[in-house]
Amino acid sequence: MPIVEFKMPRMGESITDATIISWSKQVGDAFDAEDVLLEVATDKVDSEVSIPFGGIIKEIRFQKDEVVKVGQVLAIIDASESSEGEIKTAITKETSVKFESNLATVSSHTYASSSSAAQALGFLSPLIRNIVVQENISLEELQIIPTSGENRRIQKSDIFNYLKNRKSPFVSRLQSNPVSNFPKPVIRFEEGKDRIVEMDRMRRMIADHMVYSKQTSPHVTSYLEIDVTNLADWRNSVKADFEAKHAERLTFTPLFVQAVSRAIEDYPMVNVSVDGNNIIVHSDIHIGMATALPSGNLIVPVVREAQGKDLVQLAHSVNLLSESARTNKLKPDQVQGSTFTISNVGTFGSLMGTPIINQPEAAILAFGVIKRRAEVMNTERGEEIAIRSMMYLSLSFDHRIIDGQLGGSFLRKVGDYLEKFDITTAI
Repeated sequence: MPIVEFKMPRMGESITDATIISWSKQVGDAFDAEDVLLEVATDKVDSEVSIPFGGIIKEIRFQKDEVVKVGQVLAIIDASESSEGEIKTAITKETSVKFESNLATVSSHTYASSSSAAQALGFLSPLIRNIVVQENISLEELQIIPTSGENRRIQKSDIFNYLKNRKSPFVSRLQSNPVSNFPKPVIRFEEGKDRIVEMDRMRRMIADHMVYSKQTSPHVTSYLEIDVTNLADWRNSVKADFEAKHAERLTFTPLFVQAVSRAIEDYPMVNVSVDGNNIIVHSDIHIGMATALPSGNLIVPVVREAQGKDLVQLAHSVNLLSESARTNKLKPDQVQGSTFTISNVGTFGSLMGTPIINQPEAAILAFGVIKRRAEVMNTERGEEIAIRSMMYLSLSFDHRIIDGQLGGSFLRKVGDYLEKFDITTAI
C-alpha cells in the first residue's frame, strides 16, 4: 500500500515557510488528483495547494495558523488507489519518488496556484500576528526583537524569548505622551439603517502594513507637473499597430515603468532598503505596480529586472500581471521582491496622490490623470497658449535615507524621460 508523505511545496525562490489558513480535507477524507487539500498564506499571497494524484488523508501534522517550513511533512496520504506508475507520471520531472518498505517519499512536488490572490501585505504571519495581539506588542517594539528566521523573518520562538526578559511594558519612542486622556470618539450606529462590514483578512493586513510604514519611515512627498503631450499623442497613434505587430496592448503603464527604471539607473540610491544602520542598494530594478483587485483591495505584482527590458517586453510583463490580478491567478513569485513601487492613481481620475511607501522600499511614485488644458508655451514666436496634455507626479520617499535633493532630482529625471520620450530607444 503506497503511503505518501505530503510535504509543503516551494512557493517561490525566497519563500521558506507558509502559514496554514485552512484544510479543505480532513483525516479520513478521500480526494481526487488536483483536488485542493489546503490553503496557505505566504508573506505575499494566499495559495491553494493540491496534489497530482488521488488518495485518502491518514494523518494531518499541522493545523490552522501553524507555520510550516518548505519540505516539512504536512500530512500522510494513503495512495493505494493510485499505482506507483501513476504517481511517478503525475509528479514533475524535478520530483524524485522513492519507495521503501511501503513508504513513498515525495519531495516538494505539489502544485501551488493562487486562488483569491489575496495580498498578505503585512510583514507577519497570521500565527505571529495573533501572538502580537494577545501580548499587546506594538509595531515599534517588534522592530527591536532579535530575529532568527531567514531574511530576518521573526519566528514564534523569537517573541517568546523576548517576552521572558520583558521586564516592563514597552514605551513607544514615537509618542512624547504615550498615555492619552482623550476619550475614544463614539461611533453612532443606527439599527436597521447602518450596517457593519467586517474587514477581510487581506484588508486587515493592508491596514497593518500601512500603519507600519508610516511609523517606520518619515514620509516626504514631492510633486512635479509635466507635459506628456508628445508621449500621449505617440501612444494614441501607434497603439493599434503596436498590438497588431506584437500582440500586446500598449497602455501607459509600461511607458511609466520604463521611465522609472531609467531614472533609477541614473539615481541608484533610490533603489534601496534600510537594514538597521545599513543601506542595501539593490542591483536589479524590480518595479511593483499597485493594482486593484476585483474585490476592491490592492495588490502589487512585480515587473522583475525592468532595467533589462525594452518596451515590448515591458508591455508583455505588465499585461500578463494585470490579467493575472484581474482573474485572481497571480502566483507568489509574481508579488514579491519589488524594490520600487508605482501607483497609477490617474486610472481612477485622481489629479494626484500622496502614496504610502511599500516597505521595505524607500520610495513610491504616483502618476496622476493626464488632463488636456490650455498652457502658456515658449515658442520661437514668443509666449503662446496651446492645448497640452499635463500630468502630476508625486513621489513619497523615506527621509531617513533620501533627502530632498536626491528625491527632487530623481523625480525631475522621471519627468524628463516622459516629456522627452524617444521612440528610437524605447523599443
